[in-house]
Amino acid sequence: MDKPRIDELLPHAGGSRYALVMIAAKRARQINSYYHSLGENTMGIEDLTPPLITTRSTNLLTISFEEIVDNKIEYQAPD
Repeated sequence: MDKPRIDELLPHAGGSRYALVMIAAKRARQINSYYHSLGENTMGIEDLTPPLITTRSTNLLTISFEEIVDNKIEYQAPD
């Protein structure tokens, strides 16, 4: 993965690599569920969020990282 770079992503996750991985993995699973539901013509697709950016990438994790760096996904540190 070349873009976005890790130093661009870390500030969006409070500087924590662990938080960054957790955020990106969760979002990639959400995108996967959305695409999976499209293929099955499943009811309730309105509850799923499609990718929030336009990208040429087909890798779900890359899409989620691009959403993070574009401030489409917001990180809230636990109290």
